[in-house]
Amino acid sequence: MTDTLISSATREVVIGFDRPFVMIGERINPTGRKILAAEMAGGDFSRVEADALAQVAAGAHMLDVNAGIPLSDEPAILAKAVQLVQSVTDVPLSIDSSIVAALAAGLAVYKGKALVNSVTGEEERLESVLPLVKKHGAAVVAISNDETGISEDPDVRFEVAKKIVHRAADYGIPASDIVVDPLVMPIGAINKAGVQVMHLLRRLRSELKVNTTCGASNISFGLPAREGITAAFLISAMGAGMTSAIMNPLHTEIVRAVMGADVMMGHDPDCMRWIRRFREAPPATGAGGVAPGEGAGRGRREGGHRRRVS
Repeated sequence: MTDTLISSATREVVIGFDRPFVMIGERINPTGRKILAAEMAGGDFSRVEADALAQVAAGAHMLDVNAGIPLSDEPAILAKAVQLVQSVTDVPLSIDSSIVAALAAGLAVYKGKALVNSVTGEEERLESVLPLVKKHGAAVVAISNDETGISEDPDVRFEVAKKIVHRAADYGIPASDIVVDPLVMPIGAINKAGVQVMHLLRRLRSELKVNTTCGASNISFGLPAREGITAAFLISAMGAGMTSAIMNPLHTEIVRAVMGADVMMGHDPDCMRWIRRFREAPPATGAGGVAPGEGAGRGRREGGHRRRVS
């Protein structure tokens, strides 16, 4: 089955059909975060560093790095952010921008094999991003829309993804280095959004045999208790063939759902990843090996007589 290898200078992550789901941390993105945007534009990357460390500590296998700040020098900011994040953690990165010059700047300083986020089916985008991906030996997220926009017909989105895979091959980029984003729409606005994505994921896996990702939080946009909807979506999407997602690893409910689905799908042999993450530590013991607070009750019988412990 298809494996997509992404790496930093010292660590590899493999996205694949028969492998644990890859969680890509979404937090290093100034979109909708005014304080972060202002700090990054002003050269303050302390919050970027804190977000990187917190996401990795929470279980992120990769991090998405975005510097999309209006009226800023995005190429320079993105390159600085990539360097900073790589200096504090060794997880591989997804370099995220709609500006080709920013992608080029990020790739120029990146150590390892990056995931480029992203290319679409638009001709201009294909002709500018794919040569860059090939030059740097990267993998790339292929978003299934083109000049006509985003179709609500999943079969139309499949054809766009197929076009991107074939065009990438023309540049010598194998299908194993294409990670398709089927485009997750808010289910609160489009009631069939979940059904559409599941249909598309099955086709992408069985026919194109490519790995997949998405912006997982899009599905629950505008709804209350969003984490519950996002968690339910990811479990369903994993069953349909999705192999990674750009998501918030700080939401424990969502991480538990993903890791639980890995257990159910046989991607966590002997449940060892689950056990390591969630096993409760044994209580601390005091003198004589008795846990605090246990001595008075454990050594008594009715009537208050002490019990001998051999």
